[in-house]
Amino acid sequence: MYQIILATHNMGKVREFEAMTGDQSSAFPIQWLTLRDFPHITELIENGETFRDNAMMKAEQVARATGIPAMADDSGLVVDALNGAPGVYSARYAGESKDSQRNNEKLLHELTNVPPEKRTARFVCVLALALPDGQKFFSEGVCQGVIAAEPKGEGGFGYDPLFYLPAYDKTFAELPAEIKNKISHRASAMEKMFFLLRVLLFPEPEPMYRPNL
Repeated sequence: MYQIILATHNMGKVREFEAMTGDQSSAFPIQWLTLRDFPHITELIENGETFRDNAMMKAEQVARATGIPAMADDSGLVVDALNGAPGVYSARYAGESKDSQRNNEKLLHELTNVPPEKRTARFVCVLALALPDGQKFFSEGVCQGVIAAEPKGEGGFGYDPLFYLPAYDKTFAELPAEIKNKISHRASAMEKMFFLLRVLLFPEPEPMYRPNL
């Protein structure tokens, strides 16, 4: 049984991850742990300039502290009309308190008078896998959408109530979890990471499908 630590305390992310990997994880023996299993690990440093920097910083810190392979994600919202903001500062856009309601309120304020056709945005997720021997691996997923004029829906977390998908005529927070977990940026990144894990841990037989890494 292989162990991999998900380097997060965010149980919203953990639930999404478990839902996305539930069917696939039965294909090979991996025990998923989280930072809740390692209370001695304090707040992780993530002061990089890119999603990739932050994801790997977190994964490497946990792998070094435990001697166990660690996977971390850094994800956020990129809004075209705001020149890519909030980007890597998505969780603390309105301050260090990481208050989702305040973040959403600030985002709407910054987009005041911006017309719908210019409110294009995308969620980005970078997953980093750090092994205790120093090897590093990445995968990335993107989901395109539009910032709504007001929050809608009770599901999800973070910016989900404002992230509108025209193809579904719903925000992320309005979508059923089973749909969101198939089309989200995190789902796309996870699909690619699962391919890497299969190659690394279980090289035979080689998967029939090779995602675009």
